Amino acid sequence: MLIAFRSLMKRKVFSFINISGLAIGMTACFLIFLYVHFELSYDRFHTKADRIYRLATDVRTPTETIHNGITNLPAPPQIKMDFPEVESFVRLCDFEILVGKGTQHYLEKKMLGADSSFFQVFDFMLLSGDPATALKAPFSVVLSETAARKYFGNEDPMGKALTLTTEDDSAATATVTGIMKDLPENSMIKAEMLLSLSTITQFYSHNNADNWTNHWPATYLLLRPGTNVKALEARLPDFFNRHVRELMEKNKMFYTLTLHPLKEVYLHFGGKQYAGVTGNIQHVYVFSIVAILIILIACFNFINLTTARAAERAREVGVRKVIGAEGRQLIFQFIGESLIVSLVAFLLTLLLAALLLPLFNQLAGKTISHSIFENPYAPGLLLLGAIGTGLLAGLYPAVVLSSFKPVTVLKGRFVTSHKGIFLRKGLVVTQFAISLALMAATVIIYRQVAYMRNYQLGFRKDQMVVIPTYSDKTQLMLKQVVERLPGVKGCSLSSSYPGSGNPNAYTVLENSHGEFQQANMALYFVDFNYISLYEMKMVAGRSFSTAYATDSSQAMIINEAAAKILGYSKPEDAIGRRYSQWGSKGRIIGVMKNFHMRSLQETIQPLTMRIDPRSWGALSVSISAQHTPAVIAGLEKEWRKLVPDKPFKYDFLDASFNTQYRSEEQFGNLFLYFSMLAIFISCLGLLGLAAYSTVQRSKEIGIRKVMGASVLNIVTLLSGDFIKLVLLAAVIAIPVIWYSMQQWLNSFAYRATLSWWVFPVVGMAAVAIALLTISWQAIRAALMDPVQSLKSE
Repeated sequence: MLIAFRSLMKRKVFSFINISGLAIGMTACFLIFLYVHFELSYDRFHTKADRIYRLATDVRTPTETIHNGITNLPAPPQIKMDFPEVESFVRLCDFEILVGKGTQHYLEKKMLGADSSFFQVFDFMLLSGDPATALKAPFSVVLSETAARKYFGNEDPMGKALTLTTEDDSAATATVTGIMKDLPENSMIKAEMLLSLSTITQFYSHNNADNWTNHWPATYLLLRPGTNVKALEARLPDFFNRHVRELMEKNKMFYTLTLHPLKEVYLHFGGKQYAGVTGNIQHVYVFSIVAILIILIACFNFINLTTARAAERAREVGVRKVIGAEGRQLIFQFIGESLIVSLVAFLLTLLLAALLLPLFNQLAGKTISHSIFENPYAPGLLLLGAIGTGLLAGLYPAVVLSSFKPVTVLKGRFVTSHKGIFLRKGLVVTQFAISLALMAATVIIYRQVAYMRNYQLGFRKDQMVVIPTYSDKTQLMLKQVVERLPGVKGCSLSSSYPGSGNPNAYTVLENSHGEFQQANMALYFVDFNYISLYEMKMVAGRSFSTAYATDSSQAMIINEAAAKILGYSKPEDAIGRRYSQWGSKGRIIGVMKNFHMRSLQETIQPLTMRIDPRSWGALSVSISAQHTPAVIAGLEKEWRKLVPDKPFKYDFLDASFNTQYRSEEQFGNLFLYFSMLAIFISCLGLLGLAAYSTVQRSKEIGIRKVMGASVLNIVTLLSGDFIKLVLLAAVIAIPVIWYSMQQWLNSFAYRATLSWWVFPVVGMAAVAIALLTISWQAIRAALMDPVQSLKSE
């Protein structure tokens, strides 16, 4: 150990580069490990997780098959009766509702409707109340610890009342029947409040629990121990044939049930229509690969710098062998030195990880861990990783150094082998190929995010403010008052707006063959000037108009996607066709151009629009950019006058719509920082090699200067070899990254083109970075007095 420390202190620069390179690489890997472990841990804390499955439904119509996680509302109880393998079930539905206590009112966006079996199926902790009955009675509500403090402070909320106000301005009193511990961060199910499902079926009359045409966003089945899941799933397709065959044949909609394991739902079976948050397994794969690449770069640095110094330690090896050292002892000596470096890097990694963890949580958009010691296994795994890295990085140099022949090296005839030079060059090429690939991937990811942000969505979103009206009875009056405010260009009331949620209505429409076809279609309830306010385009027929009395109750507008699934080759052929939807009957009066209701990751879905003032719940306001602060102040002032008992909330539409891309932005930001780390580690190695190369060639440089070589000649000479390696790395990296990123872009329904110019730009950037890295050493060597390097000869 003493010799090892002497060796490290003798070459402080090389030791610093080795230790810092390994520490930075291990820090990046450790943080990525925490991220990957956290993503894979979702919903695995439930003791019955292996027996919980989400029920999903495939809906097949004559024109399409829809894969989703929703189920018919009466299906789960019937499944429990039909299949003895099912022990229990729970249905979940997330929704927004206005909750009040006294003068306090909040729009709760994390309200979850649930069956009374919620706490029997899942392991969420109930701090107060009976898990078996807390969600049984109508108008029962369970609060999280956070929600309990928000509404009741330090009071005991049990048995206290809260007021619930629905979108149609109906109000009811709910009783607090339980307090639950805040749901874990790694739970796909997110809720601040739980409302009994019996409340929803009573509160919302259209959610009749016995109606097979009503659907619920998510249903989970708890299977009995020892259930053969494959055998059960094979019997599920016949379920709907037994119970609703006539209904399916009549509506030409055929259902098929499938089971998704709870442990896989978050990463593999997500979607916006499901109750709960979802992740992306691709991100897990990508970051895992990035972690491996970063640690490989750090190991390559160590191997490169250690083997490059072989000539310096050749005499040491010769002397040791002459006085009796065996090859095995020398290998242990050099591996021991490598382990010391990795252990010092391990201690530095703990410090760096602890300092960077809060920033990493912020970049990831979630609290992955509060402390690096929160998971007791993580530091232990990091230590094992450090030891493994030390062994991996030190093994080859140890074997090479211990193989020197004492007779040769002590006579001063040691020359670095061509194999060693080839290996070092190969490692440099590999390092920069990886770095180039990460740089190019970062550029492509950011271009895709920018593409989604700037894509022409088919509606106006700039300077549009959206205010939830809670379906208050004064909303029409509010619209009239707001329209007269200075700086307001127009207003519209609706149930939904682009980027927000909307109901899916099973709609009967007359198709191109004159037959009535049922389809699952998104539904917007709008007013007469919604389409003009959002500057949406009509491709056939007309928009809603007050000139036609029937428009308010018997008219529908569909989008091009809806016309397509009905078989109409021309949009105008759909005009005048009949429809039936949620008790309303009438005719199609227009076909509008497709616009993006949701993120560009999703294809445009069939959409219907109707007028129904009872369903309006949002006010869209087009404002002037020059008067934004004044207009917002005016909006709030009028709100306080007309709706004093409800909170004033607003969002800018462009900002709220772009929140759909937050996951991609976070992915891009994390990728950027890890790419920068990989490049930095590669440059550290390049700097070390450049420094060593200039020392080794100092006499050659002195002779060249004596013979008349200029500073530029020397710099070009020393830089040229390394630049060639970087260019070779670019040639290797470009085809790999082109294929990989093309596959990634294919996961988006609408994507940016993979432009050829990205690769030469990234290549030139890599060359520039390499030049900057080695230029200081090259210029320093070129300016050195040749007398100093030649006087010893």
